[in-house]
Amino acid sequence: MTATLDLRSDTVTRPTPAMRQAMAEALVGDDVYLEDPTVNRLQETTAELFGFEAALFVPTGSMGNQICVKLHTQPGQEVLLDVRAHIYNWELAMPAAFSGVLPRLIQTANGHPTWEQLAAAIQPKTYYRAQTGLVCLENTHNMAGGTIMPVAQFREICEQAHAAGLKVHLDGARIFNAAIALGLPVAELVQGVDSVMFCLSKGLGAPIGSMICGSREFIERARALRKMLGGGMRQVGVLAAAGLVALAESPAKLAVDHENARFIACEIAELPGVLLDPASVVTNIVIADVSGTGMTATTVCERLAYRGVLAGAVSTYEVRFVTHYDVDTVSCRTAVQAMRRVLIDLD
Repeated sequence: MTATLDLRSDTVTRPTPAMRQAMAEALVGDDVYLEDPTVNRLQETTAELFGFEAALFVPTGSMGNQICVKLHTQPGQEVLLDVRAHIYNWELAMPAAFSGVLPRLIQTANGHPTWEQLAAAIQPKTYYRAQTGLVCLENTHNMAGGTIMPVAQFREICEQAHAAGLKVHLDGARIFNAAIALGLPVAELVQGVDSVMFCLSKGLGAPIGSMICGSREFIERARALRKMLGGGMRQVGVLAAAGLVALAESPAKLAVDHENARFIACEIAELPGVLLDPASVVTNIVIADVSGTGMTATTVCERLAYRGVLAGAVSTYEVRFVTHYDVDTVSCRTAVQAMRRVLIDLD
């Protein structure tokens, strides 16, 4: 059977009709010369929305994160981050390869370290120990199941890290999911960090692109690094136009994604061999432990695909379902039925 329902990630979203129209009609110029009016408008809109001096359009979230890590650190330093962080697990060892820094991993319960955990990992100020240079946070946290960092915890980390002389970068790939779930402006969820990256191409649905926010001086340096990495794009206003639509129209749709994810979680949590607490699902990511089924996550995903549903095996026994605006409630019921047939009917 050909898979027709894709729940592997919210990166599979397709641009909306409004995005396609905006792309077709976009005013463009050479962005390397800072002359693309649509890119400039996207960057200005983003900076204002997030409460920063400036912003920069980059092709991917990984590029955005790694530019920020590079600018905040010196080779030979350490970076503190959760053991399941995207920057550590899914960006091809770039902190080491590109910035020459060593990740110092923190084991957390839900993907979000406390200041006490971070403080315990800061290296002593002595010449024969690698010095801590940066704290990296992630909100929402992908591999922890779309969990949200409590605002008070986030602000304490920013305040204490700065007092300790450390910079703070936020991988906010899905920060709008957190903002919608909490009912807060996105600017409140990034207040205090030195830089933030978020994606236009996940739940917001743009076909490509992410944004970096920071001080004006930081963004100017980031622009040079973007060019070094091959990210100096030319008439890229055709893509930035979709990003502007994504910022204006897509956040309001995310609440539906969260409802659909909770539906999936509540239903499959009742299936035999599945370990999942539905109360932990607060945004659009569901991660189910299927170790009790006697099957690996890969096997479960293969059998789901045969029944027309794509899900992701994110570890040996963890299956991930990610809802997005191309997936409606009826589709979620289809996914649950397919999971039930895989685990119970075994046909």
